[in-house]
Amino acid sequence: MNRVFITGASSGLGRALAQQYAASGATLGLLGRREDALRELAASLPGEHRCYAVDVRDRAALHAAAADFIAFCQGRVDVVIASAGISAGTLTEHGEDYDVFKAIVDTNLLATVATFEPFVGAMRAAGAGRLVGIASVAGVRGLPGAGAYSASKSAVVTYCESLRLELAADGIRVVTIAPGYIKTAMTAKNPYSMPFLMEADAFAQRAHAAIERGTSYKVIPWQMGVVAKLMRLLPNAVYDKLACNAPRKPRKAE
Repeated sequence: MNRVFITGASSGLGRALAQQYAASGATLGLLGRREDALRELAASLPGEHRCYAVDVRDRAALHAAAADFIAFCQGRVDVVIASAGISAGTLTEHGEDYDVFKAIVDTNLLATVATFEPFVGAMRAAGAGRLVGIASVAGVRGLPGAGAYSASKSAVVTYCESLRLELAADGIRVVTIAPGYIKTAMTAKNPYSMPFLMEADAFAQRAHAAIERGTSYKVIPWQMGVVAKLMRLLPNAVYDKLACNAPRKPRKAE
């Protein structure tokens, strides 16, 4: 699988995945908001790659970038990874958080839909392909102070599951990756301990393997997969007692 389109490629998980795929010989479409970071990344990687300085919330620009990469790859793209994501604390009683809430949902959920849209037709015609959504363990249960982020990542899981069923007969695999705590600029802002914190390159290696296998749902690292399963099993009364005083991600207004 050597033609790969990645959003959020200028930093974090997207950058680590780009490095992993380039090391395996892939040709990449690198999309992110910061053109300088994309150019620097592309120059550091082996092979020939395309860079697209685009905000994923701009659906028209995102689709134009996708069309260019599909043409560059002569109509065949093997893997599309919707890795762009943002996070911030949000509280419903603060009206000023509404715009933050919307930005998180637009970036984490709706941009995933917009990223996949242009590639479905080409993958269906080829009878193969991988569409990869990046969810989070934070989407397994609601977390206090993280309503926007938890809701957006939970929605990514169920959206990708729906898409997986819709495209199963076409030979297209839909893969959901749910990271735990991965060492990136996003998690560096967290003012609390992060169990099983993993380096981004180690995450990318494991994610790459899961995508190649076409695994439908994968939590990385595996220890957080155990935590996620336990979280799902807890009755609400028990979960509420354990989680209501959990540390919170800072709001943008703080």
